[in-house]
This record gives sequence, structure tokens and C-alpha cells, in this order.
Amino acid sequence: QDLHSPLAERKVPSSPRQEFPADWSIKTRILFMSSQPFTWAEHLKAQEEAQGFAQHCRATEPTLPQSVQEPRLCTELRCAFQQSLVYWLHPSLPWLPLFPRLGADRKIAGKACPWAQDEALQQVLMSDWSVSFTSLYNLLRARLCPYFYVCSAQFSVLFRAAGLAGSDVPTAAIAPTTRGLREAMRSEGIEFSLPLLEESRTRKQKNSEESLETEAADGLGGGSSVEDAGEPAPSDDDDDGSFSWLEEMGVQDKVKKPDTISIQLRKEKHEVQVDHRPESLVLVRGSNTFTLLNFLISCRSLVAVAGPQAGLPPTLLAPVAFRGGTMQTLKARSVSGRARVPGGFEDAFSLEVLGPVLPHALHALTLVLGPAQRGAFRALLSPHEPSAAFNAPAALPQEAVHQDLPACGLHPKTLDQLSQCPTLGKSSIRLLEMKDYAYTWKA
Repeated sequence: QDLHSPLAERKVPSSPRQEFPADWSIKTRILFMSSQPFTWAEHLKAQEEAQGFAQHCRATEPTLPQSVQEPRLCTELRCAFQQSLVYWLHPSLPWLPLFPRLGADRKIAGKACPWAQDEALQQVLMSDWSVSFTSLYNLLRARLCPYFYVCSAQFSVLFRAAGLAGSDVPTAAIAPTTRGLREAMRSEGIEFSLPLLEESRTRKQKNSEESLETEAADGLGGGSSVEDAGEPAPSDDDDDGSFSWLEEMGVQDKVKKPDTISIQLRKEKHEVQVDHRPESLVLVRGSNTFTLLNFLISCRSLVAVAGPQAGLPPTLLAPVAFRGGTMQTLKARSVSGRARVPGGFEDAFSLEVLGPVLPHALHALTLVLGPAQRGAFRALLSPHEPSAAFNAPAALPQEAVHQDLPACGLHPKTLDQLSQCPTLGKSSIRLLEMKDYAYTWKA
């Protein structure tokens, strides 16, 4: 139970900050609320929309004023808002919802899927997808794309360029995973770690040592075993089947010793119990990400062979253009009404943004909403739960890593935020509030 419980050290900041932590989960919906209207965000002029697209494609940093008296008359603000809504997608099938893919069979069921029974068409789709996937990876290695997602029906992968998430080498995080996928990766020579599982083990071991020290101090040192307080899985020291302690007691012939198969089954049960959970997140670093690229292109479990998603290549999501990518925009609409408050009613305004909202888009939206809403708003965020595990640490805590990433298409402030080491663990931000241009948040 403790293995899968939220990490105790993830707490809400006690005081406002000038910046909120990077959140690598993908949001499906964000609801911004404010006492100021959001009417400036609707009915953009053709020139403003075109300018926003041009600024995105040319990676132009928007010039935003510190404060805006009348947002509806501020062209720079409206263009920057349009720019923040853009993302890139492959494949592009307008009649199919391509995100999320995990648990999306019901949404896709009944839709036209002409490739489902056509192997030749499936091969064409996968060939085209492989070109786009390789293009994105090459952009990432050249530091021209900061990150991108690969979303399949079984798992998702987040590739990050060197310099992001506190890592000085490219990284790839996969979640959720199964024992079969991890074994397949090992057989291909891909080195990886399980950061959330290792963190949980370290924390439990520390708690176990502290409890033993406390019991020893109280004169109860022999009252419990380390195995009860630590991991349920057998340690590597037990693999040789050594039971010398039975001989010391003189009962070695009276106790049935577990055979090698029983020990192996215990180990496999322990490894399988994290499957499909956040703790199954796999982290790949450095040159192993290239091996992972080739592994995924040929991975059979990457594409469903049955069901509504059969034959459909994974969804590629990126903040910048890539070969075969299609420009898409998030859906945004403003709503006004009246809310009940103590003593009567007051005007209430909201802006709903429907995803996939990528990490850079969340930050870019806050940069726009700050001056537009006079430094005060609240945001309710709905994350795609399986992607919350991407907030696991991607590197050991160290000093800030500086890499040359200015041409990757992100705002400098957004790039600074995403460069920091992740601090949310397996949680994600669900409430973000700005007051007087300072943030507080709750995971």
C-alpha cells in the first residue's frame, strides 16, 4: 500500500512564488477563472490569427506589456494568445480523437477505420509514421525541438532534449510499462532505470532503519524483522538458496526449503505488481534513447492488433513543426455569468481550454493571462492521469544544467521553467492560482 501512496514530501508551497514548477503531464482541459472578463480572447481578427500563426512558425518571442488596461484593444496580447494555442500532431485524422489513446477505445469505437482489415494500408501508415517519428528525434538531438510525446494504446513516451528537466543528456520516459515490455527492452540492450520505484524503496528503507533505531533505543531491537519493514521482494542475497542459519539452529532437515522456481516466482510477482502503475515508469538516458527509437519502430505492442485502435499508429504530439506533422490549435471559449457569494451575487468569468495542453502551452497561457487579467486568476487543471508519472526526476539533483536551446521555439521564460529538475514526483498540478503576479498551486 505504501508503495503506491502519494509521496509525502510533495506539499503545497506555503508562500507565493514568482514561478510554478514544470508539469510534464498532458492536460485534457484547463478552466481559467477570474473577476475580469475573458472577452479579449474571442473573435480574433483574421490579421491577429495569421500573426499568431506566423509568430509560432518563426519562433518569435511575443512582446507582452506588463499590464493591460483594455485587453480587447491590445493586438500583441491577442496574437500571443493565438500563438500559445498551437501544437503539432501526427497522424491527422479529423474524424478520430487521437488523444488520449490510453483507455480511448470507447471514443474510437464505431468510427470509420478503413485500415483495420487492410494490411497494405497499415504498412503505409506505419511507414509514414516512422518518418515523422525519426524526424522529431533528429530535431530533438539537434536541440531544435525541446520535447515530444509518443502516445500509443498501451503506453506513452516522453522524449526530452538535453538541458530539459535538469538532465545534461537526452532522456525518454515511458509510462505505464509492463514486465514484458521491460524484458523486451533489456533484450535489446537498452539500459534504463525505474526512478519512482527506486525512490519508494529508498524511502521505505530509510523509514525501516529509523524505526529499528527507535526500537533499539527503547530496548526492543529484536522485536521485528527488517524484511517486514522493507521491500516484500526477496533480496539478491537469497538467490543462491543459502540457508546456513537453519544449520546453526540444527533444524536444516526438518524445514522444507523453497526451490529455485519458488524464489523466481516470488521475484516475478514483485516485478509484476508495479505493472500499469506510476511506479512502472521507465527512464532512458543518453545514447540509449536512439536504441529506444529503433526498438519502438519495430515494437509489436506499439500498435494494437485488435479492437477499435487496431492498425492505428501512435499519436505524435510536439510543440514545433516536424516532417509529416499537422498544425492544430487548442479549443478555447470564454463564458460569463454570475456566481453566488456571501451577501449576494458577483460577476464570474471563465475561459475553458480543451487539450491536449502540452507543458509549454500551460506556461505560455499563464504569461498571457497575467497581464490580461491584471495579475489575478485561478486555473483548474485536468491532467491525463497516466502522464502524471512523467514528473519523476530525470536526473540526480545537481546544479542547473545549461544547454544551448534558444532556437527550440519556446519562450525564454518557458524554457527556463522546463529546464528545472521535476519536483512533483508522480503528482501533477490540479489547481494553479495567481495573485499579484505570484503563484500558488496544489498537486
